Amino acid sequence: MIPMKKSPGEFEIRQAKMAIDDLAAFLQTIRSIALRHSTHIICFNAENMAGSKHAETAIQYAERSFFSGKPISNSFEMEALLFAAGSRQCDMAVLFGIHEHENKTFVCSYPLNEHVWEDLSDNMDFVTENWNEISPDKEERLKSLFCISDEELAIVGRERILDLILERLALLEVIR
Repeated sequence: MIPMKKSPGEFEIRQAKMAIDDLAAFLQTIRSIALRHSTHIICFNAENMAGSKHAETAIQYAERSFFSGKPISNSFEMEALLFAAGSRQCDMAVLFGIHEHENKTFVCSYPLNEHVWEDLSDNMDFVTENWNEISPDKEERLKSLFCISDEELAIVGRERILDLILERLALLEVIR
C-alpha cells in the first residue's frame, strides 16, 4: 500500500472509502485505534474537500493552533475539521467529517504512526484514485461551502479555487 501524502516524520494522509452504519460506534473504533497507537486520526469528507492539499493545510493550521495553548476547540480532531471548514462553527466543521453511509475520506494519522494503517484497514479500504480533480458539481458545492462568488472565481480563474479555499483557512487563523 502506497501512502498518498507523507510529510517528513510529522503526519500522513491517505485516501479511503468506507461504509458506516453506526457513526457513533465507528468513531469509537477510530478513537480506540488512535489511543492504542498514540496518534490522532482525522477523517475528512473528501466530497467537501478541494483535494489532499486542503486536508494537509487544515492539519498544519490545526497543529499550530491546538498546540499554541489557544485552540478553538477541545480536541485536535475537531480543530482540524474547523480549519478544513475555515470556520469557528462546529456545525460547519461536521460537514467536513465523516457521516453514515458511503464515505470517501482523506484519513490523517497525526503524528505519523506506520502501525495505525493496518488497524484502520479493518474498517476502511485504502485507494489510490485521483481525488484532487474538481468536477463542476464539486466546484458548486465548494463555492457554497466557502461563500465563493462567481465573480470572485472569474477574477482569479476557475483553476484557482483551491487557492481561494486555502485563503479562507488562513483567514480563520488571523481572525480567531
